[in-house]
Amino acid sequence: MNDLSKAAVSLVTVDESGEGQRIDNFLARHLKGVPKSHIYRILRSGEVRVNSKRVDATCRLVIGDMVRIPPVRTAAPAPKPDAPATSKFEGHVIFEDEALLVIDKPAGVAVHGGSGISRGVIEQFRLERPQAKFLELVHRLDRETSGVLLLAKKRSALVALHEAIRNNAIEKRYLMLVCGVWKDKKRKVKLPLKKYTLESGERRVSVDDDGQPSETIFHLRENFGEFTLLEAELITGRTHQLRVQLQHLGFPIAGDDKYGDYAFNKELAKRGLKRMFLHSAETVIRHPVSGESLKLTAPLPKELANFLKNLSKTVPHAEAI
Repeated sequence: MNDLSKAAVSLVTVDESGEGQRIDNFLARHLKGVPKSHIYRILRSGEVRVNSKRVDATCRLVIGDMVRIPPVRTAAPAPKPDAPATSKFEGHVIFEDEALLVIDKPAGVAVHGGSGISRGVIEQFRLERPQAKFLELVHRLDRETSGVLLLAKKRSALVALHEAIRNNAIEKRYLMLVCGVWKDKKRKVKLPLKKYTLESGERRVSVDDDGQPSETIFHLRENFGEFTLLEAELITGRTHQLRVQLQHLGFPIAGDDKYGDYAFNKELAKRGLKRMFLHSAETVIRHPVSGESLKLTAPLPKELANFLKNLSKTVPHAEAI
């Protein structure tokens, strides 16, 4: 670590951003640049106190707890870039209150930084809202997938929504255009999916008997000759679930650069489809604070709607279901 500076003892009162958090994770958030091994050492030594008492790494904090953080040498934080004059995503907000922030994520935008991406949705919002005490992703969407994305503004909301996800209590519906003529009006698909990594380090998923179970209910929405518009109801939420299931069934998603047909995608780009046709159209949740049912919708993006419109012109017998 370079440019080290020695901090003084600090007393931090736990607010909502730290509610329910383990003390080791709380310290990692407050001691940027300090190795986890060192955090565990100061916990074992008793230098960290919660309400003047020694605690171990599994201690969970509640609002109002007083945490004593000893002097620790940390890397001097890099200066934060100035927030942009205009917001990048504020115009995409679908719903917001004291607990939730829901946006219609554009395609081509990562939800978080990494892998050569300096700033994703979550980093951008934190930059634009420096006053926000807490802001975390509830779930993820692939970079090329557009649509409903949930962020939590309270730790209690994040915990409640994660529990709802584990209990399959959140309803998610996607729209996708697949290559091929799908005939079943309704079809339940169950396949085991396993993650693996290419030599390049890129993460992929395949159907494998040793994989985790995945389940989707597909509904036929409309036929467009050599294409079919489907609606998918997610029962599980595995990585790349829809993309891999459909590719395995012989109906790759149009424009999918990982699991689709490269030559066909190139032809589609000439016809106006320059992205993957996968959109998170609707999410239904119980509000994590009020408990009321909340239906969150994102309309089909203009570029996808226009592509369907052009398909309808070339396939006049397209049949809506």
